[in-house]
Amino acid sequence: MRHFIRSAAVAIAMAAASTLSMAAAMAADISGAGATFPYPIYAKWADAYKKETGIGLNYQSIGSGGGIKQIKAKTVTFGASDAPLKGDELDSTGLAQFPTVMGGIVPVVNLEGVKPGELVLDGPTLADIFLGKITSWDDPAIKKLNPDVKLPSQAIAVVHRSDGSGTTFNFTYYLGDVSADWKSKVGVDKAVEWPVGIGAKGNEGVANNVSQTGGAIGYVEYAYAKQNKLTYTDLINKDGKKVEPTAAAFSAAAANADWSSQPGYGVILANQAGAATWPMTSATWILVYKKPDDAAATAEALKFFAWSYAKGDELAASLDYVPMPDAVVKSVEEMWSKDIVDANGKPLYSGM
Repeated sequence: MRHFIRSAAVAIAMAAASTLSMAAAMAADISGAGATFPYPIYAKWADAYKKETGIGLNYQSIGSGGGIKQIKAKTVTFGASDAPLKGDELDSTGLAQFPTVMGGIVPVVNLEGVKPGELVLDGPTLADIFLGKITSWDDPAIKKLNPDVKLPSQAIAVVHRSDGSGTTFNFTYYLGDVSADWKSKVGVDKAVEWPVGIGAKGNEGVANNVSQTGGAIGYVEYAYAKQNKLTYTDLINKDGKKVEPTAAAFSAAAANADWSSQPGYGVILANQAGAATWPMTSATWILVYKKPDDAAATAEALKFFAWSYAKGDELAASLDYVPMPDAVVKSVEEMWSKDIVDANGKPLYSGM
């Protein structure tokens, strides 16, 4: 009888130890939610980081609006947004904000016989399409920009985001900068009242809808166009030059950015000057609490992003994201070591 009790006790202890081990492993995973724009690179970083450290990343790609809501509700360790919070909001919420990578937003189309980069659009024409003023692919404004492209007499099917989106914020910021009509009638925000079109959730949803709809046009982060083999268009930039979406063109847009000029490094890169710049370039940001309730979880998140800065550049470049400049990384890590602390005021980050 004593042997049975002893065996049962050992079994219970082993089961409890296994449960605790599983719980510890789950607790070690980093939780985040938000922007779909950087999801492809966050997924690549997470896979490589787990192989190296054993610590996983549970990231919900739900859109910038959702990420901001979740970090404010404290249901995740970090929120992610392509629309930076302004200084007064960062101060009132106790959040710190920092950029991770930059990338390009590209118009994508579904036109039979048209190859990636074969079609070119300028800002005012793109705005008029999303305003519903240009409704057919053989409209004179599009034909004027593309005299050598065989354009069909086909209705344009506009696809836009249905959720609160930092990609939408940057896209509408660009349209507002190049079109007075857009600025006055629609405006700039993470979610707007779209004059025309159908909505889709996330960069994933827009990519899927465009790929399945003849005559469609939408806007996605370039990695989604690349991964889904979508037909992207070239653009005429602020200097009047035709440019294609490349990492070099995204880098050119950020070349003169003064990251220290805005609270939380909240620099908007849309419609920058320069002959080589891509006009719809954007950074993406992370939000964490300066004095988090779960200091250990936030410390793990900072380790992950420090690793990403130090070892993730090649992975970022493979998807045509642009890593942050070394000077910005140094500034961000100095901010972490000074501003992000536990309940006793001890910094949660002291270097890799």
